[in-house]
Amino acid sequence: MIRTVIHAIDMLSKSVGHAFAWCIVILTLGVSYEVFVRYVLRDPTSWAFDFSYILYGALFLMSGAYTLSRGGHVRADIFYRRWKPRNQARLEILLYVLFYFPGVLALVISGWGYGHEAYAIKEVSVNSPAGVPIWPLKMLIPAAGVLLTLQGIAEVLRAVLCLQEGQWPARMHDVEELEAQLQHAAADAAGAKP
Repeated sequence: MIRTVIHAIDMLSKSVGHAFAWCIVILTLGVSYEVFVRYVLRDPTSWAFDFSYILYGALFLMSGAYTLSRGGHVRADIFYRRWKPRNQARLEILLYVLFYFPGVLALVISGWGYGHEAYAIKEVSVNSPAGVPIWPLKMLIPAAGVLLTLQGIAEVLRAVLCLQEGQWPARMHDVEELEAQLQHAAADAAGAKP
């Protein structure tokens, strides 16, 4: 049952993270267009700055749960990594309860007020005359908080499994650094030689 809940939350985080990863492609195309019209055609757009910070903000907000599900957040683990898995799990649960959940709860509550107010007035950017709507970005704040809360629950359940079994359960894996791929390929090639 616990593994099913963890898997379901991880799949939700993966789906949202992969969907919002397309912001990178759109952002790259938009910025490239702006560079072209600004420096080649000498006719800059009025919306480029707003476009870039809205897309980057959406990507940043909505990829947090995905990154957490993959264990990709930076941590200062000079002592932690040397501990036994059960001791790590105890610390994880303590830190999630004391710091993580109160923080994301504050994000959801304050983000809802902030986003709802922006939606109510149909807030637009004051940085350009184009009047780019920014209320959708602000409405993503509480959504990101809810996703982070769900992923936090999955992380606590992982720690509970670790306490029961004495080892950390495997995480989903869907992305690998190119360097790691090359190392695996080199190791496979070396192993294949007679």
